Amino acid sequence: MTSRPAARIQPDHAPSPVRLERDGALARIVLAHAHTGNAFDLGFVRALRDAVAQLARWTEEADSEKIEAVLLRAEGPNFSVGGDLRAFAAEQDTVGGYVREVADTAHEAVLGLAGLYVPVVAEVQGAVAGGAVGLTLTADLVVAARGAKVRLGYTALGLTPDCGASWLLPRLLGERRALDLLLTNRVLPAAEAEAWGLVNRVVDDAELPSAAEALARSLVDGHGLALSRAKLLVRGDRLDGLRDHLECEAEFIAAASARPRTRKAMEEFLAGTRPGEGRGG
Repeated sequence: MTSRPAARIQPDHAPSPVRLERDGALARIVLAHAHTGNAFDLGFVRALRDAVAQLARWTEEADSEKIEAVLLRAEGPNFSVGGDLRAFAAEQDTVGGYVREVADTAHEAVLGLAGLYVPVVAEVQGAVAGGAVGLTLTADLVVAARGAKVRLGYTALGLTPDCGASWLLPRLLGERRALDLLLTNRVLPAAEAEAWGLVNRVVDDAELPSAAEALARSLVDGHGLALSRAKLLVRGDRLDGLRDHLECEAEFIAAASARPRTRKAMEEFLAGTRPGEGRGG
């Protein structure tokens, strides 16, 4: 297989909040907005959608050039805090339309990742919250730092799930555990997330980048056709149902975000007058 040198793909005019890298047959999607906690605002999810679309094109190239595995990782102490509540609150009376556009755009990225035939490895650390949970669940294998914590956080603020969380969690964990996470907003430490089946491996925080990279490269070095068809056999029938479900999620979260009580809850959370962790929802 022909190997090409590592390359970073990003706009010339400004750093992108999501960076796409190509290193031979391994591609990396890097959430690169660490100063916001990789929060989901409209610019962020547009960059994510565009990176995933480019990635899909790479996986369809000729056998000697195409991508054989993908590594999804993030810069900074947190994988992602989820939705950018500051951006939501700033929209005031137009928040419903803004949240709908953010959700629809993020869902394009989720569908694109879920539809890849090559294996996808997610590398997560710190907060994995809100929409980042659904994004992570599109991966086939998840490696977590020991200090990582999973939290949905939506209903604590009067919001409803998006990014496929309410579709993927019950299928992965069963209804009882999915509802526990969605309704109580409990924080799930990495070790417990591994026990539940949300992540495949937990490693010491310092070992996370090398462990995830090694796993992704082992997939690149494997029998690509066999791996892609094994993935198709396990996960290939989910896309139609997921696509329809994402439409419902986007509709519900947009309506929820426009309610005065929800807007007030977000403002109080940002002001530090409500309990909770992280910034997103």
